[in-house]
Amino acid sequence: MLIESILTPRRTRCGLSGGSKKRALELLASSIAEDMPIIDADDLFRRLVSRERLGSTGLGKGIAIPHCRIDNLTGPIGALITLSNPVAFDAIDNEPVDILFALLVPEDAHDDHLQILSNLAEAFTDSGVRQTLRQADSDDALFNAMIKNAKKTDT
Repeated sequence: MLIESILTPRRTRCGLSGGSKKRALELLASSIAEDMPIIDADDLFRRLVSRERLGSTGLGKGIAIPHCRIDNLTGPIGALITLSNPVAFDAIDNEPVDILFALLVPEDAHDDHLQILSNLAEAFTDSGVRQTLRQADSDDALFNAMIKNAKKTDT
């Protein structure tokens, strides 16, 4: 998986004010819906919240990968945001989250879903990647940092 095949500059936002887990998920849903008119922001937000109720997507080290399946997609879609202030996310290490990568996949893309999640988790385990993303000071810088660093772990 090449990250640039699922992430676009228009779905990459740097330094947003989250305030809460729900607000961060709402920001992700809005960012995706603005770029993808086939996706309803309210419906996506509800899906992301429902997925979080099954268990937090907070990986630890300030990272979360909220994800869900969407029936009208033709391929995976990603969105990346960083928050100006970390928010409680019920992550495995109880650390607040400031980097969120949303992943949407078609309803029947089981293998792709798992492979992309694995690749993202691997990229985010690298402290250098996390530091570079946190140092980004614009949407473009954040997008370029994610693309550059994800290439190191693409298979």
